[in-house]
Amino acid sequence: MSLPDATPVLELIEAFRRSKTMFAAAALGIFDRLAEGSWDAATLARTMGVNAGALARLLDGCVGLGLLAKDGRGYSNTPLAQAYLRRSSPDTLVGYVLYSNRALYRLWANLEEAVREGTHRWTQTFGPEASLFDHYFKTEEAKRDFLMGMHGYGQVSSPPMVAAFDLSRFRSLVDLGGATGHMAIAACQRYAGLRAAVFDLPRVIPVTREYIERAGLAARIGAISGDFFQDPLPDADLYSLGRVLHDWSEEKIRRLLRKVCDRLPHGGALLVAEWILEEDKSGPLSALMQSLNMLVCTEGKERTLSEYAALLYEAGFSQVEGRKTGAPLDAILATK
Repeated sequence: MSLPDATPVLELIEAFRRSKTMFAAAALGIFDRLAEGSWDAATLARTMGVNAGALARLLDGCVGLGLLAKDGRGYSNTPLAQAYLRRSSPDTLVGYVLYSNRALYRLWANLEEAVREGTHRWTQTFGPEASLFDHYFKTEEAKRDFLMGMHGYGQVSSPPMVAAFDLSRFRSLVDLGGATGHMAIAACQRYAGLRAAVFDLPRVIPVTREYIERAGLAARIGAISGDFFQDPLPDADLYSLGRVLHDWSEEKIRRLLRKVCDRLPHGGALLVAEWILEEDKSGPLSALMQSLNMLVCTEGKERTLSEYAALLYEAGFSQVEGRKTGAPLDAILATK
């Protein structure tokens, strides 16, 4: 009997090397330096204060990954890097890249212990942090990098989310834990009759307002500070929770969903943005990897549609519908 092709295993062995190459280039600011044109490795190394030979290897690695182009001795950004790996790009994913490099890459190194104990790895990796979000927000730079990452991811996922169902019957949306307001922005851009507000922690709200103003929607989208576990929710006939439920334990999710349902008027609804696992949990692969990510990062996990539906019906919703969007997140609409 012949052996199976070893290529998938060999590719997985080196997969982290590819990620770390992009992470390092972004952390060093290479894509920002190359935003305006071509540089040779020696000149770039002098301006950055790094080893020229080592930098050339990193640049060549990025060429191999399709992130940089090489013309003779000069390196320049590809369109992919110009769009997603420059801090100044309106479509940047740099915040999510930096968050992955500084936090997730280190947390995943302790996956074995997470599996043995069934708990996240924050204390093991970073010491006695007060909480996950205290770690993300411990400095102004860390906060902005994390929120910029969430915004970049949200710009990819939020437009398909608000298009997954016809939301035109709703008049007021409150996005709970909405960060930079990407969900509210996408919803207001699609539905002319909708007004919205982002409800998030006080330390997030100043950044929220910046993104709303940048989108030209300050007249239609408000920013309200509060903790959705502790504080009364603003009035709305539509709430949204984007990448929130997967962070928390079943007990906290039940408490939050009951609170949302109790606050809604009859006919109101909750839009949930999360990965939806297949019912047998055989895929999609990105959702399975995200569930492991939740294991090392949080007290939560990814779920199937039937698991989300059970939680939503228990909270008091009368109708639950899920849709695959083809985007990085799927959509669930629960109606009261």
